[in-house]
Amino acid sequence: MAFCEGRPFGFAYLWLLFVVAFVGLGLSLGAEFYTTGQQRDKERELLAMGRQFRQAIARYYETQSAANAATPRQYPASLEELLQDPRSVGIQRHLRQVFVDPMTGKAEWGLLKVAGRIVGVHSLSDKLPIKQDGFEADDAGFRGSERYSDWVFSYPADLSIKLPASVGAANSPAPVASINGTPPAVPAPSSPGAVAPPAADKPAP
Repeated sequence: MAFCEGRPFGFAYLWLLFVVAFVGLGLSLGAEFYTTGQQRDKERELLAMGRQFRQAIARYYETQSAANAATPRQYPASLEELLQDPRSVGIQRHLRQVFVDPMTGKAEWGLLKVAGRIVGVHSLSDKLPIKQDGFEADDAGFRGSERYSDWVFSYPADLSIKLPASVGAANSPAPVASINGTPPAVPAPSSPGAVAPPAADKPAP
């Protein structure tokens, strides 16, 4: 009789365990979806910021010196030159601010340089991107990337694709202030009248 009276409590206990396990699984899946959603949002932010960097570098390159219209076009020597073009007699901004990298939470970016001048920027994050395809035309080279630092926002957009594989080692992710390496020369933008960027120093044997 005592055994029969205890059976309902046994079933109730089992149901309680089931409910707890179900709720735990739901919370785990919810947390995973939330984390994935946050990462996708950060990816969209990174792409938007990268395009602004690319556009700013393009405007800098395509803007000739106000003091001498015959001066060859050139890329910026630092990100600060995008905030205030030193070649202009007045205030000329190509970028409103050096953004905080949404992947690292720091206002530090890797720089792709040619002869000491910036031709592109990239995140310092080595995390695997969720987005692997479906990029806009200018970002098509990001397809299948293994890390966010492979998303190089250069001008022209396909410039980083044309660089030799050895360039990657010379431009490994590092804080802006510590990047000094210069890769081999790269093709200049194909816009009419564009002047080729200065040739890079040859690497030491």
